[in-house]
Amino acid sequence: MKLLSIDTSNYALGVALLDGNQVIGEYITNIKKNHSVRVMPAIEALMKDCDIKPSDLSKIVVAKGPGSYTGVRIGVTIAKTLAWTLNIPLTGVSSLEVLAASAGRYFNGVISPIFDARRNQIYTGLYQYDKGEIITKSKDQLVLSKDWAAELKERSEKVLLLGNDLPLHQETFEEIIGAQAVFAEITEHNPRPAELALLGRNKEAEDIHSFVPNYIRLAEAEANWIKANKEKIRK
Repeated sequence: MKLLSIDTSNYALGVALLDGNQVIGEYITNIKKNHSVRVMPAIEALMKDCDIKPSDLSKIVVAKGPGSYTGVRIGVTIAKTLAWTLNIPLTGVSSLEVLAASAGRYFNGVISPIFDARRNQIYTGLYQYDKGEIITKSKDQLVLSKDWAAELKERSEKVLLLGNDLPLHQETFEEIIGAQAVFAEITEHNPRPAELALLGRNKEAEDIHSFVPNYIRLAEAEANWIKANKEKIRK
């Protein structure tokens, strides 16, 4: 089985190819450039380098959010289009789960991946490895970083915090959690698209037409529109 994985849910762009039990190609960048003009050339270059044709693919796996509203939408749209065009299965995986899996496999404790959501808020969840499998301890959510830190403090266990946005909130965790907090190295902050492929390999396929991203919250523009048109919506 040859899988293509796609992650454009945040600044880091990642694509990977998994052939059975072997990672045959992986591409990652973490720069502020438009994913919409870069992801297809990245996919094409990786497949060319690995001598893989589109017809060779057996499945598409995509990071379905949360994260950047535009970034998540780009990745999901491309994944759906490829899966539909090639008539192959599509599977979505939490973007936070991908990040947790990218660095926490051998950590003896819980894992809290962090994406910044502005206004002192973060997207996060809580994961842990059990007998080689990653499990969800707390579902993905949008929460104030100080509230999340207080919740982690109550657990009284070591927690690995990671993500490119972690430095924006690290002081909060240091003050509230203290010695419970373990901060990942800079080389562990990028979500690995190969981990995404591995996570999605055995997950059930989803209906391509009804598949939607998990934004957790509405885009700010949509939220503002709903607020401004609340009375009209009620009518």
